[in-house]
Amino acid sequence: MSNTPDDALQHPRSGRFVPHDGFGRFTEGVARAMGTPWFLLILTLFCAVWISYNVLAPEPWRFDQAALGFTALTLMLSVQASYAAPLILLAQNRQDDRDRVQIEQDRQRAERNLADTEYLAREVVALRLLVKDLASKDFIRAELRALLEELERDRREGDGAGTRADGTAADGAGADGADLGGASARP
Repeated sequence: MSNTPDDALQHPRSGRFVPHDGFGRFTEGVARAMGTPWFLLILTLFCAVWISYNVLAPEPWRFDQAALGFTALTLMLSVQASYAAPLILLAQNRQDDRDRVQIEQDRQRAERNLADTEYLAREVVALRLLVKDLASKDFIRAELRALLEELERDRREGDGAGTRADGTAADGAGADGADLGGASARP
């Protein structure tokens, strides 16, 4: 195997740096902790103890002079603020990324719901059209009654024209439909 640039493109090596999300989780943890009332309470108590000690303690035990404006405390709070702001911004950027993904997923879900709703609406309209074309119970009953009346009328007309004076039918059956002639009309 040769070491040409084409081979390097065909068989890329894995990167040496594998990005971990640990730092991002750390920044979110720090930002989350700094935004709590407990952090503000602890920081306030720390500053109050610092100032009280450096004002009330004997002169040789003081490490931050009030006459100099508590230089060490000011420096410490400045360093804390200089690290807090970027950490909070990093955590906010990560949250923005998560929000962006969530918004995209919500948009896709809304599109699917809309498509499903439109499909169901079309199906309901199609079913309504099919049901409208089907005969209703009342229509079928009316048709059956009309057919029954027509059959009864035909039977009465047939009974009146097809009976003899002795009460037997012209085809050899009695008025009640019983076969009186002995031979059946069927083969």
